Amino acid sequence: MIRHFLTGLALGGMLLLALPLQAQQFEQVGNFQIHYSAVNTSFLPRDVADEHRIQRSQVMALLNVSVVEELEDGTTRVVPATVNGRVAELGGTDGEPLAFRTLRSGDSVSQIAVFRIHDDAPMRFDLEVRYDRNREPAAVSFIQRFYIDR
Repeated sequence: MIRHFLTGLALGGMLLLALPLQAQQFEQVGNFQIHYSAVNTSFLPRDVADEHRIQRSQVMALLNVSVVEELEDGTTRVVPATVNGRVAELGGTDGEPLAFRTLRSGDSVSQIAVFRIHDDAPMRFDLEVRYDRNREPAAVSFIQRFYIDR
């Protein structure tokens, strides 16, 4: 139990450290926050990457999506969600589908997908996030540029 908590803390911490300006990227949809971040997988500690079967590579990145519900009493809770989406170089073709899988660590639930990056290429992400089976999925789109550390 403690190991899972520490692993989740390490993974979350690495994502936050790797993306200091983008750590607070989220879309507000009603009382739900859809958080997203993308980082080069080489930033992940080897033991965290191994435990969650994430390939560490200079040319691979990880997209992490999670949903938080704001409750009436001011607290929040993590909400399981499903995510579908595509990633493409800006101005390129329709892109490639992202293969999301669930990552659970303690009370955290995220959807993650690993994808290939190209140096200094802005990439467009188009996501559909279903956080409530009784509602239409929320559309989330963003652009991010990646650099390969050689």
